[in-house]
Amino acid sequence: MALKSTIFKAHLQIADIDHGYYADHALTLARHPSETDERMMIRLAALALNAWRLQAECNGDGTLAFGAGLSDPDDPDIWLRDFTGRTRVWIEVGQPEDKPVLKACSKADRVIVYAFASSADIWWRGIQTKLTRTDKLSVWRVPTESSQELAGLAERSMQLQATVLEGVLTLGNGERSVSLECVPLLVGAD
Repeated sequence: MALKSTIFKAHLQIADIDHGYYADHALTLARHPSETDERMMIRLAALALNAWRLQAECNGDGTLAFGAGLSDPDDPDIWLRDFTGRTRVWIEVGQPEDKPVLKACSKADRVIVYAFASSADIWWRGIQTKLTRTDKLSVWRVPTESSQELAGLAERSMQLQATVLEGVLTLGNGERSVSLECVPLLVGAD
């Protein structure tokens, strides 16, 4: 019998001072049985870092949501689609292979990868030359210590505040907070 995803609910208040975006998001995260709390929380952090694009790229008339991710390799971890159904932003978390990333670049206006874990630098050195062909792609390195701290915020029901100031995301639940400053590895058109 196949294991089912575990459902997490998050009420996320975003104050993105860098981009002038302030909104509340009621989110449902389905954590695949093979997904860790760390990876799930990186997905949530990636959504918070890119929520401003809903207003900037779709004038508020679009959908920002979690994709099937691990359940379907042809679906992003997070996507932003405008009212016509066009995929504006495709976001992957982890250390994807080059071919799916390049395929995503053909399906979306912009593709963003948030690489994490201690092996992310090794992954990047091995894949870097294969991914520099497209200007649609940005790759960010999430510091290992920060990503591991994010896992500590994971609960089945979460009330979280996200503040983005000078490129730093601070994500907290009222009792503790984690600061996350991603390191750019490759920055495409933005």
